[in-house]
Amino acid sequence: MATFLYKLGRTAFRRRRLVALLWVALLAIAGVGAATAPAATSSSFSIPGTEAQRAFDLLEERFPGAGADGATARVVFKAPEGEKMTDPAHKAVVEETVSALKSGSDQIVQVTDPYTAQAVSQNGSTAYVSVSYKVNAMELTDETRDALKQAGENAQGKGLTVEVGGDALQTMPEQGASEAIGIVLAGFVLVITFGSLVAAGLPLLTAVIGVGIGVSTITALANVLDLGTTTSTLASMIGLAVGIDYALFIVSRYRSELAEGRTKEDAAGRAVGTAGSAVVFAGLTVVIALVGLAVVNIPMLTKMGFAAAGTVVIAVLIALTLIPALLGFAGDKVVSRKQRKGTAKASDKPNGGTRWARFVIRRPLMVLIVGVLGLGAIAVPAASLEMGLPDDGVKPTSTSERRAYDALSDGFGPGFNGPLLVVVDGDKATADRTVSTIKGLDGWAAVTPATPNKAGDAAMITVVPKDRPSSTATEGLVHDIRDATGDDVLVTGATAMNIDFSQKMNDALVPYLALVVGLAFVLLTLVFRSVLVPLKAALGFLLSVVAALGAVVAVFQWGWLGSLFGVEQTGPIMSMMPIFMVGVVFGLAMDYEVFLVTRMREAYVHGERPGEAIVTGFRHSARVVTAAAVIMIAVFSGFIGMDDQMVKMIGFGLAAAVLFDAFVVRMAIVPAVLALLGHKAWWLPKWLDRILPNVDVEGEGLARPADEPGVGKPDLVKV
Repeated sequence: MATFLYKLGRTAFRRRRLVALLWVALLAIAGVGAATAPAATSSSFSIPGTEAQRAFDLLEERFPGAGADGATARVVFKAPEGEKMTDPAHKAVVEETVSALKSGSDQIVQVTDPYTAQAVSQNGSTAYVSVSYKVNAMELTDETRDALKQAGENAQGKGLTVEVGGDALQTMPEQGASEAIGIVLAGFVLVITFGSLVAAGLPLLTAVIGVGIGVSTITALANVLDLGTTTSTLASMIGLAVGIDYALFIVSRYRSELAEGRTKEDAAGRAVGTAGSAVVFAGLTVVIALVGLAVVNIPMLTKMGFAAAGTVVIAVLIALTLIPALLGFAGDKVVSRKQRKGTAKASDKPNGGTRWARFVIRRPLMVLIVGVLGLGAIAVPAASLEMGLPDDGVKPTSTSERRAYDALSDGFGPGFNGPLLVVVDGDKATADRTVSTIKGLDGWAAVTPATPNKAGDAAMITVVPKDRPSSTATEGLVHDIRDATGDDVLVTGATAMNIDFSQKMNDALVPYLALVVGLAFVLLTLVFRSVLVPLKAALGFLLSVVAALGAVVAVFQWGWLGSLFGVEQTGPIMSMMPIFMVGVVFGLAMDYEVFLVTRMREAYVHGERPGEAIVTGFRHSARVVTAAAVIMIAVFSGFIGMDDQMVKMIGFGLAAAVLFDAFVVRMAIVPAVLALLGHKAWWLPKWLDRILPNVDVEGEGLARPADEPGVGKPDLVKV
């Protein structure tokens, strides 16, 4: 592989104008496709195989046009102190709002009048209007949402406190600001790392081009493939992360090759042949992690995973071709002024990475124990992990959704924020028996009479829990209803759907982890031609992820340091969090593992002793890996400042995971374990050595030329 990539890098360097033109053309084509494609709607959210989904399907069949799985909203009215919502003046405002809502959008199925639907609290202080829509929250148009907000604002100025809540207001958080902040911080770190604006600009430029092509392609194909507006979110975040990382490592290796006196073309070829080989395998691990999301069997996640994997493939191709082409345009400006004026082989001088590696190999057992125990202590809270989907109760009090949630809880009880919908597949007698059965259970605040369909062969029952939607008590009520009733009774609604979604994610975690880690183990065995090194990489990754989950539980579930991170209300951890962290962090962790350890393997293959190889690997790669990790931490930390609790949680969890994995596992535990193992670290059974193909990631086939160091063609020898 190294030989092929060496030739590819030199070709891209020589034909740089053609290569650059091709990538610009691809960007333009993707951009035009995105601009001319029909506006994308969000793909429908479904969870195949769950009871909640079967109930929705039954509702669509027996109650056509009811919008069973559609979005809902509640406009909550609160009278001034000492007054009641039944006062004529206040009643007139509510009825005017009901009329405005009915005429505000053609996506509305039903708007209930609180005075006929018994939606006025017992003390008369609070009333609410329920709005049901034909489509789910992510398919609502901006005009529909604006009409909902406008109706609330119009009523607000007429003597009542009016708040609007419900999933109808749910939108994907705007990420442009966070991504811009991340790019600025990345640029700052790159300038410090390289000491050259040109060298710092190359990874940023190529990453933006790659993300631009990937996201534009997703936008262009959104309607054809039913990708939806949410699909590009993960693709842009991962594409930006790996795009910067991959370019960073190739540019760094190019500068190292120049420092050894090679010609620019030869240096570009060797950078792509060595660091580029690592990029290919690092990219494959990320692709495996993202495509593996298909095992969860949730269509939305599968599409997001495949789209993000496509963006990663683009990032790899750009790193292998566009980077060497741009290096050809950059000339001497890609190296710092000090390197241009200084002596050659500056890379051989001891640096911070060298000193740290020597410290670790002198005290490997101590470093290993401290690192493992430290991460183990942080991981302890993960044993108390409770998964669910946060509701409006965890949003900041500055939002209308949170204030509506609190007003409903005060006036009617917290369960009114998440009613359960029970669907009976049977006649009226079956439905009546179901109502009686549910009333014999604990944990409910209200149970409505059964509402049959026109054919009389199905009925709907609304059950209001006593506790809030995301509580364990409400989850227990859902399970109790399912256990106490027969197979012809199904529980659904947003709350039940969230519970089923969380359970499905939980059930898929172990198979997903086994698939991702198993396939990556095989890849890393090919890369390092070792059994113990891939095993150590996988175990270290698991340790860092569990530690990050422990930190997430401590902050968002227990409330430790919650005020520091803007957590106003603790609650369950988002059910997607473990799988999402495994997928994203595994890819990045394997990036750092491959780039750091391949340099050690390269030194070991060329004759250095195990300890010397560790020092060599750190001297060449530690600074760049550190820069890559700092960039990722900065990018992910930018999401912590956002109001949305789920985005805040994702940003915190990913930043913590990268911090633990890059600086504790890869920088401390990995060299400590390798130092303790010595030559055994690179042991591979002879029978396995004969079976495995030699992919030559370290560039063993690129032996140094016997004559002058600037010779263009390598001596391709068998090792």
